[in-house]
Amino acid sequence: MRGYLTRFAAGFGVTGMTFGDSMPSTRRALAVAEFARDQGKLHRFRAAAMEAAWRHGQDVEDPEVLALCARAAGLDPVAAVEAFDEPTYLARVMTSGAEARRQGVTGIPTVLLGERRVVGCQPYEVLEAAAVAAGAKRRG
Repeated sequence: MRGYLTRFAAGFGVTGMTFGDSMPSTRRALAVAEFARDQGKLHRFRAAAMEAAWRHGQDVEDPEVLALCARAAGLDPVAAVEAFDEPTYLARVMTSGAEARRQGVTGIPTVLLGERRVVGCQPYEVLEAAAVAAGAKRRG
């Protein structure tokens, strides 16, 4: 899988990816993302967390890594780390996961196009074909 991801990412100009030894849980990172959403900094936090995970191979469940990502996003790192155990944020993560399972999501990302699902990071052509099959009209 690492070889495929490296080649696939390189096709989009993304190089220098680093992979950890195992795929971490992302529950804490998702809870901090909900905290960041409330602060209007979700996209900045998401970018910092993706950079940490995919470029540097860091564990985004590690409180120190989350604090650094929070700081990079302009968040209070102490409050962000506290947020990953906050029941409100954990409930949002659990609700979102339950909804995804209810919708039949089995991988990330999943793009829903009508009744069709495209699972995983896919080339444009795969998404285009699924959209057309779902009834989308091609633009001239």
